Amino acid sequence: MEPFARFLNVIDVEATCWEKQPPPGQLSEIIEIGLCVVDLETLERVSRHRLLVRPVRSSVSEFCTELTGLTAKDVAGGVSFQEACGVLERDHRARSRTWASWGDYDRRQFERQCAAAGVRYPFAIRHVNAKLTFSETYGLTCRLGMKAALEYAGLPLEGRHHSGVDDAWNIAALVVGMASARHGRPDNPWDPQAVHTRASR
Repeated sequence: MEPFARFLNVIDVEATCWEKQPPPGQLSEIIEIGLCVVDLETLERVSRHRLLVRPVRSSVSEFCTELTGLTAKDVAGGVSFQEACGVLERDHRARSRTWASWGDYDRRQFERQCAAAGVRYPFAIRHVNAKLTFSETYGLTCRLGMKAALEYAGLPLEGRHHSGVDDAWNIAALVVGMASARHGRPDNPWDPQAVHTRASR
């Protein structure tokens, strides 16, 4: 059995998007879920995973392809959103692990899409807004984007920005740095011994 609260899922999603307004009848949908598992005891990134998700109420625009690198052909071979949520629950223990993302967009997108599709929300435990926590950790008055945060922390951008799997990997590096910087502090949101007792951010 997995030690409770030891592992954290860092998640970044990419969704269908357009340069301006979406075409009539289309809604933004998740097309990629990137996930990196962080061991909060050893402070290491231990695995990375990618799920491509097949959209049903939107199509991949040229703008979306330029931003994410994903094409309509790529995502056509993906799993359904319902299947993707099932994989998160079954293979990545999403209903028992705390999870983090850079900002609240990813959480809200899951909430919106689950409600629209009638799919069970795959997360049942605390979400940490890593962007907010980064500002708190380093005493910043502003909230930085992921790329700017990497530069501030002196960390490299690994892979492609706006690739879900690469962004999750990079956010996880920032999480490891924050956990190390706040080690031993009572307000450490990454403490594996206390992470399950704190209120959701």
